[in-house]
Amino acid sequence: MCVQGLFFLTVLSGLAASAVLQVSGMRIYTPGVLEAVNGTDVRLKCTFQSSHPINADAVTISWSFRPLIPGPEESVFHYQQRPYLPTDGSFRKRVVWAGDIMGRDASITIRQVKFTYNGTYTCQVKNPPDVHGTVGTIKLRVVATASFSELLLLALGIGGGIAAVVVLLIIIVSCRRCKRRRQRQLEENEEAPRKDRKDPTVW
Repeated sequence: MCVQGLFFLTVLSGLAASAVLQVSGMRIYTPGVLEAVNGTDVRLKCTFQSSHPINADAVTISWSFRPLIPGPEESVFHYQQRPYLPTDGSFRKRVVWAGDIMGRDASITIRQVKFTYNGTYTCQVKNPPDVHGTVGTIKLRVVATASFSELLLLALGIGGGIAAVVVLLIIIVSCRRCKRRRQRQLEENEEAPRKDRKDPTVW
């Protein structure tokens, strides 16, 4: 009985430990796939959740890049108390810190993307003692021109904005007309009794 009880307790403790490991740990969220037009800026969005309170002085963020063609992995960006931009390599003077540690945002912006930037970008965040967990990845596709879906969305956005402005102008003009009509009615109502009054000197 003692051996069975000990075995049962061991199994329970193992299950509890695995549950704790699943609950704890760093969780990172990225869009997965992005498309950017050659020569434009693109924001690589990366947000995170930690099972421990965020310590801005201890959080570290690392971005790396692996090209589509076979080649070594390249460091893109590092953050530890402050952003460290690449001083050499293909991303020199191309990366901008676009995140907010306390806002759980580890995003960066790459300026004027080139076709050589096609590949997979990896975002890793550590918030000690929370240093284990998922790693976020983004597959960036740099294209010569925007795809039809993006152009359609852009057209819909512009069209929607113009339509909203037109509707607003119509509402404003209609309100002004109604106001003028009411003012005219009030003036006419005030003048009518005056006309109906007789001159007391006339018999």
